[in-house]
Amino acid sequence: MAEEGTVIACHSVDEWNRQLDQANESKKLVVVDFTASWCGPCRTIAPAFADFARKFPGVLFLKVDVDELSKVAQDWAVEAMPTFVFMKEGTILHKIVGAKKDELQKKIEELTSQ
Repeated sequence: MAEEGTVIACHSVDEWNRQLDQANESKKLVVVDFTASWCGPCRTIAPAFADFARKFPGVLFLKVDVDELSKVAQDWAVEAMPTFVFMKEGTILHKIVGAKKDELQKKIEELTSQ
C-alpha cells in the first residue's frame, strides 16, 4: 500500500488496476489527476495537487499521464487535461475538467466529510 500524503504516479496499466483495487477495498476516496507533460495548466496545478495529498492523508491521490497510459485515458473518456476524477469503491462521484484549484479543494473537503 502506498504511503499516505503522497501522489502516486501510475506508469503501467497493471499498476493502475492494482491501485484501484486497493482503493476499492479500503473504501477510501480516490482523486485521479489525468495529466500530460506538455500541458501547461497541468504543470501549474501539480504543486497544489501534491499539497492536497499532504492535507488529506485519508484520500488516495493518483496521477496518470495520458500519453503514457492512453488506454486508461480512453477507458475513462478523458478528453481534456487536466481532468480530475473523484471516486469511491469503483463509483465515479464527480469530475472536474481544468486546473481549478479552489473547486478541487472544495470537492475533496465535501467528499471526505460524507
